Amino acid sequence: MSHIYIFSPSSAVRDKAAFKRGVKRLQAQGHQVEIDADALSSSMRFAGDDETRLNAITRATASGADIAMISRGGYGLTRLLTQLPYKAIAKAIDKGTQFVGLSDFTAFNLAVLAKTGRITWQGPALGEDFGTAEEPDDIMLACFDDLLQDQGEGAGWQRPKSDAAVQGKAHDAVLWGGNLTVLTSLLGTPYFPAIDKGVLFLEDIGEHPYRIERMLTQLLHAGVLTRQKAIVLGQFSNYKLVPGHDKGFKLSTVVDWLRSQIKNPVLTGLPFGHVPTKVLLPVGAKVDLVTEGRDALMVWGHI
Repeated sequence: MSHIYIFSPSSAVRDKAAFKRGVKRLQAQGHQVEIDADALSSSMRFAGDDETRLNAITRATASGADIAMISRGGYGLTRLLTQLPYKAIAKAIDKGTQFVGLSDFTAFNLAVLAKTGRITWQGPALGEDFGTAEEPDDIMLACFDDLLQDQGEGAGWQRPKSDAAVQGKAHDAVLWGGNLTVLTSLLGTPYFPAIDKGVLFLEDIGEHPYRIERMLTQLLHAGVLTRQKAIVLGQFSNYKLVPGHDKGFKLSTVVDWLRSQIKNPVLTGLPFGHVPTKVLLPVGAKVDLVTEGRDALMVWGHI
């Protein structure tokens, strides 16, 4: 049985039914679920005002939990980065607490990496992944269980057929990344990790391909993309094309353009993002990346 602490550092939880389902499912798996006192607080679009959410992060840090997992993403963490208790977070991680989340939690992941060098996880959120009306995804559950049992040592996936000709490898490279919009918003700040020769993974939701390209262009012009050993693209979901205007401009157009701009490999198909099937990824861990045909494997070993 694991101790899982649920807290809300970003947007307010609007789907209370999903929250309750998520808690019940974790409890049914035998876990001790501790819910932060302000997990369901609300102030405008946030899960409480800034002080409330900072206090929630502080409590999660001091909880001694095996897993500190967000209730949901949304927006709000970038407002708090100057005030996060980085030393306490580092000590909690050293003692075994694993911080897990995605989307807006990218700001936390990257800031903690930049300020402390500690590893945190991009992975599920309570409502989105455990609180679904249907049963949670088997792959996500298996990866989460591996984390709880300290057994997860890598992730493999099959890339699209269109990706088969693109091969790449990286050895002993820092894995980092997350939500593209949030990551790009940190560029030029003290919370953007200075990672050279790393493996950068990216995902997003609700962003038209031209906006994805615009953010990638910013990272390209800033020199971030050319300094990596590989770029790994996850799932870019829930956007709408405009057929009468785009005239064939789509996500694959952006990928082809990016590959024309940099020499390092751009791989696609990573099962991660705002989708049911997602692996868990250790932000800040050293990984080995290898491809063979359509198959890709990322290994980080025991953490």
